[in-house]
Amino acid sequence: MKLGDFFVRLRRYGGLALGLWVVLLTTGCGDTPWNSPYPASELRGNVMFAAFDARPKHLDPARSYAANEYRFISQIYEPPLQYQYLKRPYTLIPATVSTMPRAEFFGDKGQRLPDDVSPQSVAYTVYEIHIRPGIRYQPHPAFAVDADGKPIYLHLTAADLSDINTLADFPKRGSRELTAADYVYEIKRLAHPQLQSPIVGLMGDHIVGMREYQKTLQKALDQHKTQGEGEGFLDLDKYPLEGATVVDRYTYRIKIRGVYPQFLYWLSMPFFAPLPKEVDQFYAQPGMAEKNITLDWYPVGTGPYMLTVNNPNRRMVLERNPNFHLETYPSEGDPGDKEAGLLDDAGKRLPFVDKVVYSLEKESIPYWNKFLQGYYDSSGISSDSFDQAVRIGSQGEAVLTAAMRKKGIRLETAIGASTYYMGFNMLDPVVGGLDERGRKLRQAVSIAIDQEEYISIFANGRGIPAQGPIPPGIFGYRDGKEGMNPYMYDWVNGAPRRKSLDVARQLLAEAGYPNGVDAKTGAPLLLHLDITATGPDDKARLDWYLKQFQKINIQLDIRNTDYNRFQDKIQKGSAQIFLFGWNADYPDPENFLFLLYGPNAKVKSQGENASNYDNPEFNKLFDQMKDMPNSPARQTVIDRMVVIARRDAPWVWGFHPKGFSLYHAWLKNAKPNLMANNTLKYLRIDPELRAREQLEWNQPVLWPFGVVILLLVLGSLPAVAVYRRRLHSPIKRS
Repeated sequence: MKLGDFFVRLRRYGGLALGLWVVLLTTGCGDTPWNSPYPASELRGNVMFAAFDARPKHLDPARSYAANEYRFISQIYEPPLQYQYLKRPYTLIPATVSTMPRAEFFGDKGQRLPDDVSPQSVAYTVYEIHIRPGIRYQPHPAFAVDADGKPIYLHLTAADLSDINTLADFPKRGSRELTAADYVYEIKRLAHPQLQSPIVGLMGDHIVGMREYQKTLQKALDQHKTQGEGEGFLDLDKYPLEGATVVDRYTYRIKIRGVYPQFLYWLSMPFFAPLPKEVDQFYAQPGMAEKNITLDWYPVGTGPYMLTVNNPNRRMVLERNPNFHLETYPSEGDPGDKEAGLLDDAGKRLPFVDKVVYSLEKESIPYWNKFLQGYYDSSGISSDSFDQAVRIGSQGEAVLTAAMRKKGIRLETAIGASTYYMGFNMLDPVVGGLDERGRKLRQAVSIAIDQEEYISIFANGRGIPAQGPIPPGIFGYRDGKEGMNPYMYDWVNGAPRRKSLDVARQLLAEAGYPNGVDAKTGAPLLLHLDITATGPDDKARLDWYLKQFQKINIQLDIRNTDYNRFQDKIQKGSAQIFLFGWNADYPDPENFLFLLYGPNAKVKSQGENASNYDNPEFNKLFDQMKDMPNSPARQTVIDRMVVIARRDAPWVWGFHPKGFSLYHAWLKNAKPNLMANNTLKYLRIDPELRAREQLEWNQPVLWPFGVVILLLVLGSLPAVAVYRRRLHSPIKRS
């Protein structure tokens, strides 16, 4: 290369490098981090940033029953009741009702019964529900009317919809007041055959006339098809439901068979949120579903937020509902809440945040890194990140690492209202049965499976071993020595200690399998575990289970299958041993003990009793317990039920998970609430603090560019020297 060409390139590329360095330096000195995934207006606005990892399948309150769906719809829809945000144990309070509903009891001849009547004497219960006037729906095209009060967007033709592709393409919006009829309409929708609500079977057992109403609606749909009307709008107002009736504009009644005090908990769930008929009619118009303009995509409610962006492959956005009614932050909480600053906003109007941006994050590592950069306001802790965030102290307590504390991050923990267990199929000839042989075999396996070790290895210590079916925080749970399972533990030095493997081996021998060998046939005992394992970490878990059974010389055959096949085995009762879990629908012991109630057996009735456990004494006590109010008498019955279940051991009592949540310093009022899903309205953001921290934590690293420029300069010096010598050397004459 000629020296002239070299200097031309040096000036060109050196100038580009220097220019890039100047640009980066200028960007790094601005008021917005150079690597921000959000626009500057959002970063400095009253906006929360969160993530979701899977597309919500249903946003229709009659169909939705998944946590990743509830995180959105619970901010939009308002059932009549809700949980007090701060108090524990969990307490129901009004949401849209003026007063808490009271149960009125009636006999089989319709006579009013006293409040202290025996549940066995009650034919049905009536709840009269009064909603507050003045509550209004979010703006929506379904409520838009013309000067005569007629709906603008009803009876739309194909031509009308030709330029409509999303809900935002409808130019006009409207609103109206919430009425009692809207709540009754939604209860009727639970029985709609086309919706296939996941709770219609359960509600059919309780709401008077619900099962018959299903048949009525199915007959009406069949008539529509016969008349050539297809599967369009079905006006539910034309079909009365005995169990849900309108009294007046702000009052409705729900009629329940017998006594079911847990029904009030259901009134805090989106299933019982209001749904206006005109919204149902709007979405049922021909051509809407083809454009994905449905209630499953565009929910409509009276809650504090409305869904304004639904792009589940990238981003979902909730924004403040401009019509949200007056609601204030709670003024009461638990001991210590005031000192923790959780009552600083007492009495202030909700919600605090204007907008919540959810970004799709399918992988945990990018999500975690963005949280550390300040681009997400809160985070859970995956196993991969646990050691980076938390240290377990000498007493087993969890504390944040120094790096987390330096960033001002807070840690909140809470035992979940959940239980994970290994179930035995009680119909199986080997592991099932209520005789001593089956009991002792199951007890031996229960002792051998070291839940403490499992929690330590696979859950990073985030959980406590279960002593029975009821988790902490639920009425009926016992702590300390009186809450210990004596079939699996001994009380030693003020704490439960798992019984030794010698005890497990002795129980195994008494069951007819000395040293893991069938005493009758001489064959090794072989048990089968059905599981759905798909992730890379599952092999280590499965190897661990193999070792647990090997400790008492039981051979374990692990049968891995897909989820649908696994469900089929559970329903048919062909699985022998399986892994299962349960998250509480509501904070009542009935919601856990019914998992062991004989009439709920999976094979017999397709209920939630996956173990098909059926002990007549347990069943009788359950029938007595389920309708009792929380009281010492109810506790006594529960204690007896737990004793029976521990002895029979239909489950290996696994563990109750412990949730770990991290919050940045700028996120205020965060307190884990394992029952409520509508907690977004209580959270507050300090945008200025967040902006400062984001800028500090995301300063660009510019020194490598400076090094590159310096190397270019230094590398050019010899060539410059040669060039200068040639330039100034005397010309040789020939």
